[in-house]
Amino acid sequence: MASSDLSAFIPLLFIAIFIAAVVLSFMSARKRRKMLAEWATSRNLLFTPEKNSCFEHVHPAFKCFKYGDSRYAFNIITGDWHGWDMTAFDYHYTTGSGKNRQTHLFSCIILKSPFPLKPLSIRPEGFFDKLTEFFGLDDIDFESAEFSRRFFVKAPEKKWAYDILHSRAMELLLNRQAAKYYIEFATDEVLIRRSDSTWQPADIEQAVDTIIALLDMIPDYVKKQMQS
Repeated sequence: MASSDLSAFIPLLFIAIFIAAVVLSFMSARKRRKMLAEWATSRNLLFTPEKNSCFEHVHPAFKCFKYGDSRYAFNIITGDWHGWDMTAFDYHYTTGSGKNRQTHLFSCIILKSPFPLKPLSIRPEGFFDKLTEFFGLDDIDFESAEFSRRFFVKAPEKKWAYDILHSRAMELLLNRQAAKYYIEFATDEVLIRRSDSTWQPADIEQAVDTIIALLDMIPDYVKKQMQS
């Protein structure tokens, strides 16, 4: 093949690869959407694939719904999960512009709490967290050195964090490898997600069961204090 023919062929090759990638992505998304719909139906849950741009207003306590532009939820699953009011969904937003524009997608679950809660954030410990610790801006430390090493915990009231993350709760999160989750408590809801990661049905079940187990472990005296 002549060099002139080769130079003309290369752009066409890149275009073909791009089109193939788009088609594969579309087919994968459609297959997953069908899987989620079938799973929701089998669990007596309602599945809504359409976009919903109101989540940042309906759930204003959660900052992850306020990042970037073009924000919306889709593939929304709602209903009763073993007595708990659950909403599971995918969330989309973009950052940057032009060639630097990036699309972000993550799966998320919001569980309605039957009793009042207080703000609390539990997420994976990162490299920059260790740097901020050097300047005295570290998170809340716990008796379990392993838990403190793997999780970054913040709360306006430290006592609330200690009430929720007692020894059994820390053991639960460590055993379930929950350090991959971002968990946030609001006044009457709990959110769980991963960073830029979408879930299959089995992942949804594991995540929501982790939150339910964590809420079930809240001591009765703490619940009574919150309800008084």
